Amino acid sequence: MSATSLALAFRVQGAAPLEFAAAPTLRFALAIESSEPIRSLSLDVQLQIAARRRGYGDGEHGRLADLFGEPERWGTTLRTLPWLRTTLVVPAFTGATVADLDVPCTYDFDVTATKYLAGLDDGKVPLEFLFSGTAFYGEGALRAERIDWQSEASYGLPVSVWRQTMDRHFPDTAWVRVSRETYGRLAAYRGQRALPSWDAVMRSLLEE
Repeated sequence: MSATSLALAFRVQGAAPLEFAAAPTLRFALAIESSEPIRSLSLDVQLQIAARRRGYGDGEHGRLADLFGEPERWGTTLRTLPWLRTTLVVPAFTGATVADLDVPCTYDFDVTATKYLAGLDDGKVPLEFLFSGTAFYGEGALRAERIDWQSEASYGLPVSVWRQTMDRHFPDTAWVRVSRETYGRLAAYRGQRALPSWDAVMRSLLEE
């Protein structure tokens, strides 16, 4: 809630996979309330994962060790993880509205947020949405007011919803990024052994 003449409040009502998206995308339903008639909101949205706000099982400890180290150190190494920064333009409304906030997801495990999300078994992901930008409002003369970073909302994203989003595009699949040189060597290895898939290449190398 801003501390100026214009009062705004933000709340995330829910999240679901975006239908018919070209790439994995989560759509968050962002509820906004305003004390003044809004002509337009130009929002800068910062999304981050509040990793300290949930518990972790033994399996998760192992998969997240690359991010936070050994479990004995998590009291000091657990930290908030940045996920995304994006912009959102909200059209005119009076009183309250619900805007669609689309968040693209990647299966690149070099991205910290992806590595974290893929390491979770179940439960919810504690998210923090921070908002800044400019509000254009007023029934008569147009007024403009800055929105500061004190405007925020929290939401617990079910891990199952993130998995559903990824499985629509990459069912039962994980992606690993390698250099062109490494890819060239893997492609040559696959061709020499007439292996039918990249999964078969990895299995063959692991068995050797």
